[in-house]
Amino acid sequence: MATRFANLRRISALDPVTEHEEIMRISAGLEFPWDYQKSLEMALFRTYCVPTISGLLERTGEFERRPQKRYDDTAVLMAELVEHGYDSARGREALRVVNRQHGRYEISNDDMLYVLSTFIYDPIDWLRRYGWRPLTRNEELAGFHFYRAVGARMGIRDIPAGYDEFLAFKTAYEQEHFVFAPSNRRIGQYTLDLFCSWYPSVARPVVARAVVAMLDPAMVRAFGFAAPPSWVGAWGRLALRLRAFVVRRMPVRKALKLTSTRNRTYPGYPRGYRPSDLGAISSTAR
Repeated sequence: MATRFANLRRISALDPVTEHEEIMRISAGLEFPWDYQKSLEMALFRTYCVPTISGLLERTGEFERRPQKRYDDTAVLMAELVEHGYDSARGREALRVVNRQHGRYEISNDDMLYVLSTFIYDPIDWLRRYGWRPLTRNEELAGFHFYRAVGARMGIRDIPAGYDEFLAFKTAYEQEHFVFAPSNRRIGQYTLDLFCSWYPSVARPVVARAVVAMLDPAMVRAFGFAAPPSWVGAWGRLALRLRAFVVRRMPVRKALKLTSTRNRTYPGYPRGYRPSDLGAISSTAR
C-alpha cells in the first residue's frame, strides 16, 4: 500500500498554484484516468440542462448527426491540454481548435464560464463519492488554477479569482438556469443514446436507466426524464464503490492514460494525428 500512495506523495510536494499542470497530469493521467473520464462525461451532460446551451447545440445539428465525433473531439482536445500543457506546442494547437469551434457561434460569456466550472468541480464531487480516494486540497486547487488558465486562453472573461467564489458561481448558475426546455430533452436523449451505444444492444435499456438514476433530481427535471426507481441508483452507486475498493488495492499506474485512451473516431490516437485534425464542423448555428 505504500507504493499505492507514491503519486500522492509527489502531488503533496508540488505547489498547486505554480505546478498545477504537473499535478493535473499525475491526478488525471495516473491516479484517476477512468474516474476523470466518467466524471467529465457527466459534467458535459450536466451543461445540457441549461436551455441556452442545449439550444445552441441543437441548432448546430452535431449531436443529431455525429454525437460520437463531437464527444471524441472534446475528450481528446482536453486530454491534449492536460498531457502536454496548455502552453506547449500541442496544447496551443488544441486551444486554437477549441477557440475556432466556439468562434463560429454566439455563446454568452456566462455560459462559457459555467461549462468551464464543471470541468473543475464535477470531478471533485465524483471522486469524493466514487474514487478510490478523494482528491486532496492540492489536487482540488490545481484543477481550479489549471482550468482558470485554460479559460483565460479561451478568451473567457471575469473568471472568479478564488476557488470558493467560482464554486458559488456554479451553484447559483445551476439554481437559476436548470429549467426544462425541449432542447434539453432532445440533446439529453442524443447523449443518453450515445452512452448506450457503447454497450451490447441487450444491455442498453439497463444502461439508460442506470445513467438517469445517477443524475441529481434537478438534472432529471431539466431534461424531462422519468426518474427510475431509487433502487437502480442505489445499485449503481454500490457498483462504483465496489470498483473503488478494488482499484485502491491495484498497483500504481506508471504510464499516462490521457490522449492514449481509446476513442472510436480516431483509432490509435495520438499516433498519426495532430490536434488540428480534430473538431471539423460540418454545419453552423443560425
